Amino acid sequence: MLIRVEGTDLPGRRCAGPAGSADYENIHVAVQRRERPAELLDPVAADAATAVWTLECTATVTPGAVDLKGRYVQGRPGERFIYLNWVAADPVGGGFTMFRRAKLWLNAVPDDVLTAAVQSGVLVGRLGLTDAKGHPTCASVRPPQITWSAATA
Repeated sequence: MLIRVEGTDLPGRRCAGPAGSADYENIHVAVQRRERPAELLDPVAADAATAVWTLECTATVTPGAVDLKGRYVQGRPGERFIYLNWVAADPVGGGFTMFRRAKLWLNAVPDDVLTAAVQSGVLVGRLGLTDAKGHPTCASVRPPQITWSAATA
C-alpha cells in the first residue's frame, strides 16, 4: 500500500525565528524516517508550488482496526502518524537543522476512507503547508486541516 502526502500553499524560503533570534533561511520540508530525525525523504524547497511524497507501507487488517506500518510511519498501534519536518538547509555544509514539524495523525483518517484506501492501494492526504500566521504548518494535523481520501495506484 502507498500513502501519498500532497502539500500546497508552501510558506516560502524564509521564516521568522523566535523573538530575539535570527530568521530561518533556506527552508525545506520533508518526511522524517521512523526513529531517525536526520533521515529525510525528498526535501522540498518551501517556495515550491507543491510538495508530494509517496511512502510505502503495509496495512494489517484486524476486526475493528487497520494498522499501518512502514519506514516513515511513526508511533504505536492506534497512534500512528507521519512527521513532516521543517528544516533550514545549510548552503555550505549541506546539512539540515530542524526547527519545526507537523504530525499528520493517521488515526484521524475516517474508517470508511481507510478501508477504501486499503482496497484501492493508495491513501492520499492533502493539506496546506502555511498556517494562519504565514509560518510553516506545525503541531498536530487532523481533519479539517488535512483531507484524506482513497485513490488508485
